[in-house]
Amino acid sequence: MALWSRKSEESDTQFDAFEQVASQVVDVIATAGVVLDSQNNVLRASPGAIQFGLVQNRRLIHANLVKLADRAREQSGAVTVDFDLETGLRKETVWVHATAARFADTYVMLLVDDRTESKKLEDTRRDFVANVSHELKTPIGAIGLLAEALQGAKDDPAAIDKFSNSLIRESQRLANLVQELMQLSRVQGAGSLENAKVIELGTVVTDAVERNQVLAEKRNIRLASDPGESIQVLGDYEMLTTAVRNLIENAIVYSEPGTQVGIGCKLVEGVAEIAVTDSGLGIPESEQERIFERFYRVDPSRSRETGGTGLGLAIVKHVAANHRGEIKLFSQPGVGSTFTIRIPAHKEE
Repeated sequence: MALWSRKSEESDTQFDAFEQVASQVVDVIATAGVVLDSQNNVLRASPGAIQFGLVQNRRLIHANLVKLADRAREQSGAVTVDFDLETGLRKETVWVHATAARFADTYVMLLVDDRTESKKLEDTRRDFVANVSHELKTPIGAIGLLAEALQGAKDDPAAIDKFSNSLIRESQRLANLVQELMQLSRVQGAGSLENAKVIELGTVVTDAVERNQVLAEKRNIRLASDPGESIQVLGDYEMLTTAVRNLIENAIVYSEPGTQVGIGCKLVEGVAEIAVTDSGLGIPESEQERIFERFYRVDPSRSRETGGTGLGLAIVKHVAANHRGEIKLFSQPGVGSTFTIRIPAHKEE
């Protein structure tokens, strides 16, 4: 707790009584709180205010907060405002909700609540809804147009065959999108995996490879897997299998027929690594930071051709994070890509 005292024009008795009340109020608040005198000197500041970087040398260091305190002195009720400010050595921008209220004519109580995470969450939710709406419009609109075309082609067997095949393809695309949205929702809400179990990674790799075998044969891609030594992790089997399956599926889709996709596991200094390597198109360096974003596609035309939703790598990223791990990428255009899931290995007590 930071406490500064000074002699003011008011009597010592009045000042001591007010400071006692102010101390009690600041002591019990959970957010960043500051008590100011008539000259905006800081009489008392909560630990949150100090850690948040609101106070320096008994003064507020943000002009917006000073203006808020001055406004509070001119009004009878509390004044509330939302704005962004820079804090810390790196001058990181945070979004805050600040409230100021006048006490005893000239004193001001200032409360500042960090709303950065909630704002990011709201922005993410809004963008996600907009993206989902946009992505759903395409297959739904196509299905509607194809259904109308089928109605108008009753006497043309060739046209009926063409439109029905397109209808099946668009309905499958819609089904894939809905399924991956459900998977993404699940992994985003999984948190810290309270029901995690000990899992053998070799089993995860074998299962993920089997789920992609039909697609690999259809595109003439050879899957070469090596589960490696026995490696155990603590986690969710279905989530990990889905993540590895997504990586293998991406590798198959973006590889040329007749090539190979390699899948392997290894233990590196207590970290379990699952790597999926292809010799496909590769990913430009300028695109590599964005490919884990929801609905982002390096090659939109290729994704439309293969029915890709742009959610597969976002799911992989969340699965890795849920297992206290990460996803790494090494890629060169024209050479290929290697995606590696890295999560802590499990050690028996």
